[in-house]
Amino acid sequence: MGLFDRLLGGSKPAAATTGPAKPAPKEEAFFLDADASSSMGNVAFMRRSNTIRHTFPGTADSPGGKELIEEVASMESRREMASPGLGGTTEREEEINLTGGIPKPVKKTFAEQMSRAELDQRMKGSAVGVNVPGGPAAIKKDKEAAAAGQAQPQITSQNPGKPGDINPFKGWAKELNG
Repeated sequence: MGLFDRLLGGSKPAAATTGPAKPAPKEEAFFLDADASSSMGNVAFMRRSNTIRHTFPGTADSPGGKELIEEVASMESRREMASPGLGGTTEREEEINLTGGIPKPVKKTFAEQMSRAELDQRMKGSAVGVNVPGGPAAIKKDKEAAAAGQAQPQITSQNPGKPGDINPFKGWAKELNG
């Protein structure tokens, strides 16, 4: 009987086709423990832990020899010792508490009532007062000074010229050099 005879449904043995099928005798189940049934080799050798020591040269930032010692087993590993300055090691800095446990008082802030005129000015979308040293108080002080008649001196030495003209810079350089 060849391979093709089996695939094409060739003749079967007469003993297998005739007669009732007899049940196989019942056998008891047999189980091996995990170590005996494994095909990994020497399990005791694989389970033992090994100590691995790595040494590294120092760097310009952290001179001196560095060392890393790890205990490695087949299922776990743990770091025995790591020199300061190696990657993955962090130095814990102690926090210094100068207050002695006394908490800071809470600063309570409340919204101040705005006048109708100030509200209207803000609603206009005006950018007056933005990025001004002293903020709105300085602007209000300047307005009061202008109203009192104290005018600031105006710089009139600048002559309008063409865009990109460097003559004003030349004039300033002459003034600095004397």
